[in-house]
Amino acid sequence: MTSGTGTDEKSFFGHPRGLATLFGTEMWERFSWYGLRAILATFMAASPAVGGLGLSQSTAQAVVGIYGALIYLVALPGGWIADRILGTRKAVLWGGLTIMCGHISMTVPVGTGAFVALGLLLIVMGTGLLKPNISAMVGKLYPENDDARRDAGFSIFYLGINLGAFIAPLVVGWLAAGDRWHLGFGAAAVGMALGLVQFVLGRRHLRGVGDAPGHRLTPRERGHLGLAVVVTVAVVATGLALWTASGTLTLDAFALAVTVVIMIVPVAYFGYILLGSHNLTDGERSRMRAYIWLFTAAAIFWMIYDLAPTVLLFFAGSHTDLTLFGVRITPATTQSFNPLFIMIFVPVFAVLWVKLGNRVTAPQKFAFALLMVGLSFVVMALAAQLAGGGRVSVWWLVLVYLVQVFGELALSPVGLSVTTKLAPRAFKGQMLGVWFIAISVGDAVGGQTGRLRKHLPEPAYFLSLAAIAVAAGVVLLLYVPRLRDMMREDDETAGPERTAENT
Repeated sequence: MTSGTGTDEKSFFGHPRGLATLFGTEMWERFSWYGLRAILATFMAASPAVGGLGLSQSTAQAVVGIYGALIYLVALPGGWIADRILGTRKAVLWGGLTIMCGHISMTVPVGTGAFVALGLLLIVMGTGLLKPNISAMVGKLYPENDDARRDAGFSIFYLGINLGAFIAPLVVGWLAAGDRWHLGFGAAAVGMALGLVQFVLGRRHLRGVGDAPGHRLTPRERGHLGLAVVVTVAVVATGLALWTASGTLTLDAFALAVTVVIMIVPVAYFGYILLGSHNLTDGERSRMRAYIWLFTAAAIFWMIYDLAPTVLLFFAGSHTDLTLFGVRITPATTQSFNPLFIMIFVPVFAVLWVKLGNRVTAPQKFAFALLMVGLSFVVMALAAQLAGGGRVSVWWLVLVYLVQVFGELALSPVGLSVTTKLAPRAFKGQMLGVWFIAISVGDAVGGQTGRLRKHLPEPAYFLSLAAIAVAAGVVLLLYVPRLRDMMREDDETAGPERTAENT
C-alpha cells in the first residue's frame, strides 16, 4: 500500500491528492447529515395537514435524540466491519450508498411514517460504516513518521466537515421552507450522491489505501458472526413483536427503552474493565477511574449541546424574529451559526492551548466546557422569559451558539487525546470508540429531557439544565487536584506517551 504522493501526481495544497477525494466525500456526507438534522425535528412536529408527522415536540425531541445517539454508537461496529470484513474503502462506499438510500426513502410523500423510519435506520447504518472509516483513510494517506503533515491534513479534512455543516442548513432549510419537506430530504440525498461520485472518480488518487481489511475474518469466525447476527435479529424482532402485541409500544416508550440500553453500555464496559483483572496495573486502574469522571462530564456537555436541532430549533421557529442584518432567514438557518463559529475560532483556540501549555489540564478544560454550555442555557432562559411578551431577536441565539462553541473547542479536541492517554494498554484500541459513546449517552438523555418541558415553563426548563451543567463543572473544578493525581499515578510504568499532558 502506497502512502503519500508520487512525483507524477499533483498534490492537494501540498498533501496527497487522495485528501481532496476524501475531503469532498466527507463534505457532502456532512451536507446530507446536517441538512436533514436542520429540518428533521420541525418536520416530525409539523401537522399532517402540511406534510409533517404530527408528533408532539417532546416526542420529536426524543426521537431525534435517539437518532443522534445511534449514529455515534454504531461507529464501533462500523469500524470493526471495515477492519475484519470489507476494508475501509468498501465500507465508505457501501456506507455512502446506504445513506443516500435512506434520504431517498424519506422523500417518499406518503402519510405514514414507515418510510421515514426506514430512512433514518438506513442513515444510521450507513453513517456507522462511513464516518469512522473515512477518517481512518485520511491517516493512512501519510507515511507513519509524517506526523506533522498528517495533523495538517486532518485540519484540512475537518474544514470540509464544517463547510458541509455550514452550507447544508442554508440550502436544505431554504428548499424545505413552505412545508416542502421532501424537497429538503431530496437535497440531502443529492448531497450524498455528489459525495459518492467524487469518491468513485477519485479512487485512483487513494493509491490502494483501504482496499483490503486489516485483519480479515477466518471462515470459522465468519460462521460464528453469521450465527450471532441471526440470533440477535431474531431476539430483537421477537421482543418488538411481543411488545407491539401488548399494546404498550409507543414512540416515547421505545425511545426511553433505547436510552436505558445506551446508558447501560458504558456502565457495563467500565465495570468489565475495572472489576476484571486484565493484568492492569494500579496506575491503569487509577487512570480509568479518573476517565469515568471525564466521560460523565462529556456526556452532560453533549446532553445540552446537542439540543440544537430540537429545542433551539423549535425556539427559533416559535419565539424568534428571524431577521438577520435585515434579511429574513429560516429556522433551519440558525443551525449554521455553530459551524461558522467553529471555523472562525478553531485557530484562535489552537494558539491559546499552545500558549497555555500544561498549565491548563484536561479536567480544567472539561470544567470550562461545562460552565460555558451551562451559561448558554442561562442566556436561553433569559431569552425564553423575554419571549413571553413576543418574539425576541435572533441575536439571542447567535450569542447562545457562540458561548457553546467556546465550550466545544475546550472539550471536543481534547476528548480523543485524553482517552488515548488514560486508556489501559489492553484496551487502547477499543477505548477510542468509548469517547463516542459519551456523545451517544448525552444525545439520548438530552432527548428525554423533553419530558420536563411538559411540566416546566421554558425559562425553568433551560435553567434546570444549566444548573446541572454548572454544578457538574464546579464539582469537576474542585476535584481537579485529585484527578491530576489519579491521572499521573504510576506514570513511571506507563511509558513515555503517558507522561505528558497530551491535551
